[in-house]
Amino acid sequence: MKRKKLIAAALSLTIMASMSACAGKTEETTTAASSAETTVASEEETSAITEETTTEPSETTTEASTTETEKRATEADLEKYETFEVTSEDLKDGVWADVISNDQGDNVSPQLSWESVEGAGLYVIYMVDPDGGNWIHWKSDAVTETTLPQGWASSTEYVGPYPPSGSTHQYDIYVVALKAPVERMSGSFNNSNSNFFTFMMRLDTDAAGNSGNIISYGKISGTYTSP
Repeated sequence: MKRKKLIAAALSLTIMASMSACAGKTEETTTAASSAETTVASEEETSAITEETTTEPSETTTEASTTETEKRATEADLEKYETFEVTSEDLKDGVWADVISNDQGDNVSPQLSWESVEGAGLYVIYMVDPDGGNWIHWKSDAVTETTLPQGWASSTEYVGPYPPSGSTHQYDIYVVALKAPVERMSGSFNNSNSNFFTFMMRLDTDAAGNSGNIISYGKISGTYTSP
């Protein structure tokens, strides 16, 4: 009888040990599955954040495109507007003074003058390098003066010419007389703008959505050669 009790007790201990081992494996499996789910969720969240950051358009990308209904403009589209004369003390015989450059000069905006335009509430200024893909070097809005001294523009609105070493590029300055302010001046400053003349034509619509905002414009051009 005593032997039977010992055998029964041994069997009971074996069964309990087996059940405990099974429970441990189940808990381990559950924990591993939970950890895997957490890892997958974390990777999915990271992927979503990365995709949102990557696909967010930059100013350059946005400015380089036109709307479906917007015509891609060229310089010829400006011919319908009247023109006025713009002069500069920093332009001699068709060549810009070194002082306005960003490589061997002081990186200051050139002096400009023009006659007041009747009906103009303000002027905007662009300086572009057509040999550099219409690279915008000067972009000033809400100008009310008609004589700007050398160095008038801030560093956030003007960067002087700096073409590749030994090369000569042309630099065109446009002064546009507007009836009213625009919502914003299009174009990426200190960057190439293939749609520059489309951006110029956008000035013809004021901030309130009224068309016919451009009264006239002036243009002055010169070259600069990098050392």
